[in-house]
Amino acid sequence: MMIARALAAAIIGIALTAPASALGLPEWLDFSSKAQDSGPPRPIVSEIVEGHGEDARSVPGSVQSRTQVEMAFQTLGRMVARNVDLGDRVEQGDVLAELASEDLTASTRAARAAVDAAQVQNETAQLTLERTQALAQRNVASTAQLEQAQNAAASAAAGLQQARSELVQAQDAESYATMIAPFSGVVSAVYEAPGAVVSAGAPVLKLSADDRREAVIDLPESALVSLPQNASFTVWQRTDPQNIVPARLDRIDPMADSATRTRRLYLTLPTDAPFRLGALVRARLGTESQPVITLPAAAVLEQDGGSFVWRVQRHQDGASVEKVQIAHTPSFQGRLSVESGIEPGDEIVVRGIHSLSEGQQVGRRVEP
Repeated sequence: MMIARALAAAIIGIALTAPASALGLPEWLDFSSKAQDSGPPRPIVSEIVEGHGEDARSVPGSVQSRTQVEMAFQTLGRMVARNVDLGDRVEQGDVLAELASEDLTASTRAARAAVDAAQVQNETAQLTLERTQALAQRNVASTAQLEQAQNAAASAAAGLQQARSELVQAQDAESYATMIAPFSGVVSAVYEAPGAVVSAGAPVLKLSADDRREAVIDLPESALVSLPQNASFTVWQRTDPQNIVPARLDRIDPMADSATRTRRLYLTLPTDAPFRLGALVRARLGTESQPVITLPAAAVLEQDGGSFVWRVQRHQDGASVEKVQIAHTPSFQGRLSVESGIEPGDEIVVRGIHSLSEGQQVGRRVEP
């Protein structure tokens, strides 16, 4: 009995270890262990980083002069002449506009006549004082009369001084009827036409100096968080995209626009920039010499207080990944700027970063 049981167990063991085909069994009864083929490395979703900044996104802007002045008259009057128009180039000292000067000239004549009258009164008061003093020395005039003459002379002198001051003001007001260019430049805006009555300080035109130009762009508050220090930009015109010009961030408006909630950025252009004042331009972050590398925020692996990415190393035998530590700015609209750690041309894994390991073999690249 024991021999029969041992023989049966042996037969069952052979049946379990032998291939199903050898025993004529269906494949689902094949319990034999087979080595599983690993297959080719899995493809990866990656991005080739480029130094064109903000994923080639650009913002519109315009070219302005750093020195801009809104010209206005310093007195109320009717503008009878405007000698320049929009876009005209002027030189320092040129007459830009004029007010009707008849009333101002009449005021000057009245002020001059008031000075003459005050001078006569002052001379009369001084003569009266001298006679009263002589009479007082001979005890002919009383002390009260002497004091009265002294007060009259002092009042006449003060009146003369006031009249002279009013004459100077009238002469200045008459000179304000002529608007003179304080520097050479271009008329970049016009607000009033000849014949209009303008108030003191109301802008008539805008004069822009042509000595230093800058590109002006507007960005939302959230975009400034990811803006690197001493940021450099590339500026070009849509009509001439091959002619690109580097620009440097000079300053940012401290207050956001009340309507758009954007902040204005001023980019200093080189002196030989081929842009006219008022030209429409496009600007993007980064230049050829100082590229700005951006990555999707999902490509960054945060571990042990540091930021890492998986860089793909491709060679003839295949490809593998390596973990690289980077430094980056805060994320904006799902992307962030990389300050150090990778270079333009590197292939970075952007999906499935948590399932990779150092040195792991990977397959072909898939576009994100």
